[in-house]
Amino acid sequence: MAKLIGYARVSTRQQITDRQEADLLAAGVRRDDLYLDRGVSGARVSRPSFDKALDALHAGDTLVVTTLDRLGRSTQNMLAFSAELKARGAGMRVLNLGGGDVDSSTPMGSMLFTIMAALAQMELEIKRERVVDSVSKRREAGKDLGGRRQSISDSQIRNALRLVQGSEPAAQVARDLGMSRATFYRRSRDLSD
Repeated sequence: MAKLIGYARVSTRQQITDRQEADLLAAGVRRDDLYLDRGVSGARVSRPSFDKALDALHAGDTLVVTTLDRLGRSTQNMLAFSAELKARGAGMRVLNLGGGDVDSSTPMGSMLFTIMAALAQMELEIKRERVVDSVSKRREAGKDLGGRRQSISDSQIRNALRLVQGSEPAAQVARDLGMSRATFYRRSRDLSD
């Protein structure tokens, strides 16, 4: 009997799949046939739950995703994936592709899938260009790029210790240095050894 296999993915652990899950369940996917990846990039070809969803997919079954970018961003990978599904006798439905529900097993659905896969990759490449451009502009302007903070020198720790010995709260001194109170105490202890 043909089944609908649902797949949902979010890129970070802080994001939730609730909306995707609701859409997939509303499309007829049973909860037992729903596979979720949390904190996994779409750029990765292999993903734990995605691989399990593919293992559960048999001839006549259909993989259902809410949007194309849940599968990935590389046109080449998505087209190869679509061809693999077709060779296995399985289909794919994208619930929100071009404003409607698209089934890649039909000629029109296959064409739309191909076009949208190319657009998804283009979107990713444009996003990367913007990030690279933004970083270079911030670097040229001498602005902070984020990332790991500069390390605190031993002399800064000694000066902070003097403030604490002069009745400043250790928590506030540590916060001003950009570290936790525990780290401040550990660094202070290391200096006295």
